[in-house]
Amino acid sequence: MEALNYRDDTVLTMKDITKIYSNGFVANKDITFSVRKGEIHGLMGENGAGKTTLMKVLFGLEKPEKGQIILNGQEVHIDNPLHALEYGIGMVHQHFMLVGSLTVAENMVLGLEPKKGLLFDYKRAVKETEEIAERFNLPIDASAIVNDISVGMKQRLEILKILYRGAKILLLDEPTAVLTPQETSELFVQLKNLRDQGYTIVFISHKLGEVKELCDRITVLRKGEVVGTADVDELTELDISRMMVGKDVDLNIAKKEADPGETILRVRDLNYTNQFGKKALNNLSFDLRRGEILGVAGVEGNGQTELSEILSGLLRPDSGEVSIKGKSIIDMSIRDIRLTNTSLVHEDRMIYGASEEQSIIENIIADRYFQKGYSNNSILNKKNNYEETTALIEEYQIACDGPEAAISTLSGGNIQKVVAAREFSSDPELIILSQPTRGIDVGAAELIREKMVSLRDRLGTAILLFSADLTELLTMSDGIIVLYNGEIVAYFPEVKKINEEILGKYMLGLEKQSPEEIGGVIHDK
Repeated sequence: MEALNYRDDTVLTMKDITKIYSNGFVANKDITFSVRKGEIHGLMGENGAGKTTLMKVLFGLEKPEKGQIILNGQEVHIDNPLHALEYGIGMVHQHFMLVGSLTVAENMVLGLEPKKGLLFDYKRAVKETEEIAERFNLPIDASAIVNDISVGMKQRLEILKILYRGAKILLLDEPTAVLTPQETSELFVQLKNLRDQGYTIVFISHKLGEVKELCDRITVLRKGEVVGTADVDELTELDISRMMVGKDVDLNIAKKEADPGETILRVRDLNYTNQFGKKALNNLSFDLRRGEILGVAGVEGNGQTELSEILSGLLRPDSGEVSIKGKSIIDMSIRDIRLTNTSLVHEDRMIYGASEEQSIIENIIADRYFQKGYSNNSILNKKNNYEETTALIEEYQIACDGPEAAISTLSGGNIQKVVAAREFSSDPELIILSQPTRGIDVGAAELIREKMVSLRDRLGTAILLFSADLTELLTMSDGIIVLYNGEIVAYFPEVKKINEEILGKYMLGLEKQSPEEIGGVIHDK
């Protein structure tokens, strides 16, 4: 581990940064962090370790209680993102900040629109987009509507946008979360090219393999403090995970072969057209059996969200049939679907999974407050609810100030653990599970995955797993279906026979199985 080293090539230093939120939570405590010109520097740590807060301070989204930002040897004060961009610091957020109805060129120049007289000069916007794409060898169709381009191209556009605005230091927050292996490999080539041109990149990721492959050095935070900085070549993945969580983490989940039972979820000829008139789901048919984890792979935007929301009661299909334990759910409310002993974990935990202003207790009992034991004659059983929530906080290792703490005071990973605790603790027969470990650290991911396996083996729970993390799908799934353009293009009943590269080819539409192979996912003929 190296001590802070002020070298000639140090381009940025954050010195003694402390950030304390209004509720007294210390997000950053005397953090000193430096990056060099022309390096890719990984920033890692558990959820709530302070990574995002530190980057928000650097990008002008948060104001620290104390500390300095030193850029090229001079102290600077960054009060907002525009100020950060003036200093050459740009950030690509995990969730793209693009306007889907506009073209690539219109998104590129948004806020900096070239004018011809008093009017927007679209031709010049296209020309400038093409010029910067050529300059950085990042080709993109300037006239394409953003809604129509791939996720990988949206990622490229976000990077080009901050380069267009003059950024020399790029802050990338979980940039591979929604990319295929091929798109990730392409992104890494692009980032290494930028590094070789003298650009500095801070790469936030929870994927240990990616950090080992891409980064030159890493800094690990734990509980708001720096654990250490080291050259990546000096560390194994196990070393990094140990630094992050302060203990050994088993990166492999113990999981025996599945022994599927009868069909729990039956989907036949499901069709759905989205708000843009695009066929989002096209004649989907599959079965999910008791005691089985069926993974759903696909590049974001190929029907996964629509499928999960139809199964959860958030959307109504154009046609087709969905039944749980033999009973149609097409016209059921979300509550009625839950009453079939089904748990629902939406990919957007902040909109559909948790209520920020409510307490942990209120979030935990949100699906059961009306049941016996949780309330009597419409009066909540506060003692029972407090005790159960306290037990779940301990079981799921939720970092908080207690059961009555507001969800808004928790980190994203701890909010995800609250959602998992609620949905898993009801002993469901079926779980519709979307992106359960997206954006959370290795320790929290290990816990959630262990709970999934326990439910499958202990109760025979059927789990439909939507995940953009192919390693997770290959590790956790008993079988995998691949969606492309709203269709099932592949079914793999034996996951151990495939890898990420094979999945990626089907996800990109380069290959498609025969109808007989795809039909293998239908068990009730």
